Amino acid sequence: MCDNPERERYELHVDGRLVTIADYRRDGDVIVVPHVETDPQMRGQGMADRLMRGMLDQLRSQGLSIRPLCPYAADFIRQHPGDHDLTA
Repeated sequence: MCDNPERERYELHVDGRLVTIADYRRDGDVIVVPHVETDPQMRGQGMADRLMRGMLDQLRSQGLSIRPLCPYAADFIRQHPGDHDLTA
């Protein structure tokens, strides 16, 4: 998982292939995530979960918060109580 600030998105690559993205915009110390998407051929394999886990770990290490507008991102955080403190 990596942050691509030029495109304002987090990306997950597998075997050199872009498989999942989380678009964002930065609002001060808050990362607003309106959209998470996985390549249709890779759905159901936990790729979006991997991206979210990496993104949340990175946000925590940087002292940032997240405002998950995307239903998938919001649900992921809801299912992981240890990450509730990251929600703005």
